[in-house]
Amino acid sequence: MKIVIGADIVLDERNQEKFASGKIEEVIGRKLLQTISDADLRIFNLEAPLTDGNDPILKCGPCFKTNPSAVNGFKQLNVDLFCIGNNHIRDYGDRGVTDTIRLLQENQIDYVGGGPDLTSAEKGKIIFSDGVRIGIFACAEHEFSIAGKQSAGANPFDPLESFEAVAQLAKNCDYVLVLYHGGKEYYRYPSPWLRKVCHKFVRSGASLVICQHSHCIGAKENYQQGEIVYGQGNFLMTDEDNEYYKTGLLTVVLLEESGIQVDYIPICQTENGVDAASAQEAVHILEAFETRSRQILEEGFVEAEYAKFADKMLGQYYKVFAGNKLWHKILWKLWGNRFLKQLHNADCKRRIYDFILCEAHRELLLEGMKRDTNS
Repeated sequence: MKIVIGADIVLDERNQEKFASGKIEEVIGRKLLQTISDADLRIFNLEAPLTDGNDPILKCGPCFKTNPSAVNGFKQLNVDLFCIGNNHIRDYGDRGVTDTIRLLQENQIDYVGGGPDLTSAEKGKIIFSDGVRIGIFACAEHEFSIAGKQSAGANPFDPLESFEAVAQLAKNCDYVLVLYHGGKEYYRYPSPWLRKVCHKFVRSGASLVICQHSHCIGAKENYQQGEIVYGQGNFLMTDEDNEYYKTGLLTVVLLEESGIQVDYIPICQTENGVDAASAQEAVHILEAFETRSRQILEEGFVEAEYAKFADKMLGQYYKVFAGNKLWHKILWKLWGNRFLKQLHNADCKRRIYDFILCEAHRELLLEGMKRDTNS
């Protein structure tokens, strides 16, 4: 049995029109379409709700949506299952999520990782095919898309629940696939925490864990009885033109009597959409992927690389913590990080660190800020 798993899909206006009219061959190259067509099961991450609603939620970052008519293209692509467990599925509130679910159901496209409420969103999916039971579990890190007891959205990653859910699927399935929407955008290695989470998913019974959301190809790791992909890149998301968006991986999973085999097909942005990489491009992409995969096995590499990345990113966080006052902006323009690092003294920085580090402080801080930012 062959399964293909593609990462993030967000259609732009040009692509939406072509998907609406079913002309996906003008967006997805012939060679890539053939690979997808040859599979027995096709899974993608739907990064934008299918809705014509016009009321985006309050959040930081962009709000995405896709015209409902694009479902015609998804049907032509023969998508079997969409993951909706991501940080954009609730961009247009309850309506965006429920419109998406209704439209998928009407068009016989299954979904996982989200729902009209938290209880529904938490449920995994079991697919029976060729006598094989495949369990699929999808969840997202906490941003603005998470489902609540009475609100629609994505299934949140919860260390008290998510690993147990995978373990239960493993008891009833031959294979379990986990789609984890998280990790830092534009970072090609796992953080120490992400790696720990993915290892735990494998120990809980997952055969394959795929991390999406980073918008770039990362690394892979064979761990115990499973395989982990730390960053698949995008499948079809062309709203930015940078080195990260230009390439991605289509993951091909072969389920055989001898076990599971995972292969990777490099894909590249084209003028109109996406296609399989040329032979030369594929070699370059896979060599870099394999190099990073060897690096993360080196003792201390993941921790050291992440520490460098944290130092690089710290100024951006300090900038937000400093507030939005005009004189802050002026000093930031003049001195950048040097100003921000001096804005708070050492004692103040330790207090902020403790508020974020400590579970009790963090819970209280988040609850208060949630109410304040929604007021």
